[in-house]
Amino acid sequence: MNPARFVTDASLELLARRLRMLGYDVRSVRGARLEELLTLAQEEDRTVLTPSARHPRRFAGVRVLRVPREDPAGAVRQVAGHHEPAGPPFSRCALCNTALQRRHRLEATGEVPGRVLRSAAALAYCPQCGKWYWDGSHVARVRRWLSEVLGREVAGPG
Repeated sequence: MNPARFVTDASLELLARRLRMLGYDVRSVRGARLEELLTLAQEEDRTVLTPSARHPRRFAGVRVLRVPREDPAGAVRQVAGHHEPAGPPFSRCALCNTALQRRHRLEATGEVPGRVLRSAAALAYCPQCGKWYWDGSHVARVRRWLSEVLGREVAGPG
């Protein structure tokens, strides 16, 4: 099975971030109308994630997955149950969807808290937006939530 690639708008940003944390390639386009998402999905061979039931006839060949906006846990289960991620958990930037690069902790000097530099063996870096990631308390909370939602253990970064 080929890894799934998705596109959505800002109304599903929480879902997009959670899916990225699971390793899914989810592009978010702020302010996009459904027709714009469908066009982009067609051009980039992506599936549209949307809460909308509309699917204009001229985009009949574009894959659309209708997900509930008000139930992010159900939407994560829906996607993860039927689609393969593009990479391992915590391998994509949660903000901009770029594949993360592993970096030595000394490269983050002055950019992350000192306690992180002292305790983290390695960090992940987003070359697109410049955000640093490490296996801290936030990752533990997200892993716990994802594990509860999926009913299985979700691996941490690295």
